Amino acid sequence: MKFNNIQHIYFDLDHTLWDFDKNSALTFQSIFRSENLEIGLEEFLKVYVPINSKYWELYRNDQISKESLRTGRLVDSFSSRKVEVPQPVIENLSNKYIQFLPGFNHLLEGTIELLDYLQPKYKLHIITNGFEEVQQTKLQNCNIASYFTTITTSEETGVKKPHLRIFEHALQKSNALPHNSLMIGDNYEADILGAKSYGMHAVYFDYYAKNDAFEIHQVQKLKDLEKYL
Repeated sequence: MKFNNIQHIYFDLDHTLWDFDKNSALTFQSIFRSENLEIGLEEFLKVYVPINSKYWELYRNDQISKESLRTGRLVDSFSSRKVEVPQPVIENLSNKYIQFLPGFNHLLEGTIELLDYLQPKYKLHIITNGFEEVQQTKLQNCNIASYFTTITTSEETGVKKPHLRIFEHALQKSNALPHNSLMIGDNYEADILGAKSYGMHAVYFDYYAKNDAFEIHQVQKLKDLEKYL
């Protein structure tokens, strides 16, 4: 069943359009090589991915700072692999990760096709909790910035999804009303519950194919969004 009266569509960026997992893995591969670190990438990512997810949850809930997120996830990941890395090296790796990450531009399957399908019909926007200094560069480097009328970041707004104020700010910025607006994202709490609490429509992008029994419109492939829009 298609949504009626939607005029504005808001996307999350990482894990929704931009292939964070692939681009992050390539970033670590590049950094480890340039720093001559003999660390197995596959083994490192097995521990890093869930640790990074946990740190982002803490950051989203204002329980840790941006700097604690950037370095803490590395400290814990190396500790889990029983690899001793001095703090100055951690700081260097953290800085290089942020520097190199937006240079990789892999998108999730179907991103361009979906944006081409939607752009003639709707105003498209981004709402992201990602760091201000990298999100804009990501959009430019993967050649999708031109699809979006507005880009709203948590650092710009001062609060993170699911806080109502970031959705309020994004809609004011784009001159939109909640009942005419749809949020699409991979994080159920931040993207879906946050948007619906503000009165928006929402579709959950089940990026990891968890098949959670949420009572919400959801898809596992971007192309499947066309059945709603």
